[in-house]
Amino acid sequence: QVQLLESGGGLVQAGGSLRLACSASGRTFSTYSMGWFRQAPGKEREFVSAISWRGRNTLYEASVKGRFTISRDNAKNTAYLQMNSLKPEDTAVYYCAASASLVVMPGLKGVTPGLFDSWGQGTQVTVSS
Repeated sequence: QVQLLESGGGLVQAGGSLRLACSASGRTFSTYSMGWFRQAPGKEREFVSAISWRGRNTLYEASVKGRFTISRDNAKNTAYLQMNSLKPEDTAVYYCAASASLVVMPGLKGVTPGLFDSWGQGTQVTVSS
């Protein structure tokens, strides 16, 4: 397993941007698919985005497609989530996660938290209206 640490959360006005980073320990980061999930108060943890181990394939939840961009730098053991045009409904704790088994392919559906082996502690994103 890898250990994950998120950073970059904060308070931003609607329409603004934030860039989340997920730093991973260990030498096997490049063999994991990476994902971002979020959880708002009183709601279940929901999928946001995922990226394949080489970064060639990406997936996005419908409500963030076109606004969020996932990327990774395997040389730096870091995954990123660039969030633009933020909306109040994006407010949540954002978690990064690593999966040794998930194969990220275009059109893949049903990406659930159970597919991921390692999780970060989360970073709060608050979007004010």
